[in-house]
Amino acid sequence: MVWSLPEEMVRIFLAKNLFLVFVVLFTFLVAFFWLSGKHAMSVQSLDPVAPEIYKLISPSTYKYVLNQPDKCRERRPFLVLVVPVAPDKRASRDAIRETWGWEDHIPNVGLLRIFFVGLPTGENHLSIQEDLERESEKHEDIVQMDFMDNYYNLTIKTMMIMNWLASSCQEASYAMKIDSDIFLNVDYLVNKLLVPNSTRKNYITGSVIKDGHPRRDKHSKWYMPEDVFPEDMYPPYVSGAGYVFSADLSKKISMASRFVRPIPFEDIYVGLCLRVLGVQPVYGFSLTSMHNLFEIYHLKYQRCTYYERVIVTGFQPDQLIQIWHDFQKAKFTC
Repeated sequence: MVWSLPEEMVRIFLAKNLFLVFVVLFTFLVAFFWLSGKHAMSVQSLDPVAPEIYKLISPSTYKYVLNQPDKCRERRPFLVLVVPVAPDKRASRDAIRETWGWEDHIPNVGLLRIFFVGLPTGENHLSIQEDLERESEKHEDIVQMDFMDNYYNLTIKTMMIMNWLASSCQEASYAMKIDSDIFLNVDYLVNKLLVPNSTRKNYITGSVIKDGHPRRDKHSKWYMPEDVFPEDMYPPYVSGAGYVFSADLSKKISMASRFVRPIPFEDIYVGLCLRVLGVQPVYGFSLTSMHNLFEIYHLKYQRCTYYERVIVTGFQPDQLIQIWHDFQKAKFTC
């Protein structure tokens, strides 16, 4: 038996439910804008970081040794791949140039590759610098500022990246900060996650960490003194291994940094800047296959497994080149 309702009852049912949907939507929008306004007031009440402290991470403190100021003026890139890397890691840079950093990888999509470095340290720093300058002259893809390149200066390097994007690459749609030991599935990122014919604003995605807390053990690599960050939890932030953001955020993060005390952990620092801006990072997660698109752990190479990820971590340059050639078959076999 098939049950049916009289037409009048159907019209009444739809009218009531449409009204309910309208009420719920209206309530959500009122709450959203009220909270946004409330947050904006809290941002305005923030005190700027003391000038003597802010200058430690301010790009204006440092000078360019190598620069590519015209790189974006020659084109309007859809995606800029910004890669923080140590000055002596020539093999890593060459591997990236041959694989996912190849700028002509996707037809009709403007890709741009830029490596960001500080000054080399150690006994061989002069020869490393000379090699770096020759490499820059050949490839025109290296930006260098005169701070010492080490782990604890990664926040300086990140603010240098944001400032360079804001000042020298304003016409870009998106940027991706990605480490040099990463496999990147450029096709998936561009064609499935970003979509070339649409551009978001105030958007940042990656592997979002929502339960991070300061380590108070002085012997920990991630030690955070309580007087530097007294809170018990970090705000949500994206793992520094690789994250994607709309290019408009580079200038906004640079501005927000004036209100955030420097810490050495660059990904958490970006999260603190996002909190000032009221921007929530979006988890890069596949609902169809239920996995993290920005894999922060190393996975054994399997062509079709990698085909469904944006990044996978933990590669030596020769390993990256080796799997890249095989991975090109994925679009035809997976």
